[in-house]
Amino acid sequence: MNIAYWIVAGLLALFYLYGGGVKVVRSREQLQPMMAWVDSTPMPFVRVIGVTEVLGAIGLILPPLTGIAPWPALAAAIGFVVLQIGATRVHLRRGDRDIALNITLLLTASATVWLATAWL
Repeated sequence: MNIAYWIVAGLLALFYLYGGGVKVVRSREQLQPMMAWVDSTPMPFVRVIGVTEVLGAIGLILPPLTGIAPWPALAAAIGFVVLQIGATRVHLRRGDRDIALNITLLLTASATVWLATAWL
């Protein structure tokens, strides 16, 4: 279980470090080709989502790595499940049926929750 957690959580953390970092530093115009939803979302909210994703990615890795308090990893994984449920709803409301990435991230975050629960 330990190895499986590190593989799945590591991949999820890498994705959210990149995705969150991009949301934090890029302008709306730079984000629109990748994320069409930013045109109808206030940029401060996009930045908050980005910071939340970066902090969640750190929460998946740092607490179990240090062994000080492993429960934040479970909280971060649950947060990513909630985030992807919301993201899927946003895409579907906008009429965007291309939600394969959202479903993949939702399943990966769910697996991370299960692995973190079994591991902690």
